[in-house]
Amino acid sequence: MTLPAVGAPAPSFELPADTGEIIRLADLRGRPVVLYFYPKDDTPGCTVEACGFRDDYRRYQEAGVVLLGVSPDSVESHRAFKAKFGLPFPLLADEDKVVSKLYGVWGKKKAMGREYMGIRRTTYVIGADGKIARVFDNVRPEGHSQEILEALGR
Repeated sequence: MTLPAVGAPAPSFELPADTGEIIRLADLRGRPVVLYFYPKDDTPGCTVEACGFRDDYRRYQEAGVVLLGVSPDSVESHRAFKAKFGLPFPLLADEDKVVSKLYGVWGKKKAMGREYMGIRRTTYVIGADGKIARVFDNVRPEGHSQEILEALGR
């Protein structure tokens, strides 16, 4: 899996959100975007990561940053996850894994002695110019939001 490089244009996408709208990266040009890919709704690590973003969400808003979560789960799954944990930002459904593949986060993983295909937890910071400003690969869920805020100078 090759990740798009810092300085490269962020791969364009449009995905359905839990809100019922279609989110297009092109529509967000002019604002920085934090695009975080996570494996599965309502699982331990993904919940820790999402709740960290939730707890810091006001700081992202104050910085004018658009925060988006992406996983292969369905819009319905996202709605349930969002409601259960009070997540204030959109969750995007990449059920066909097209965007996950574009961003190089879909591939072989290993856990407990077995191999399987899945999402490698990765976060992209996309500048207001539409170019990739930072890439955080193999993210640890605990404290990740703080790591992103520090990278944004917050």
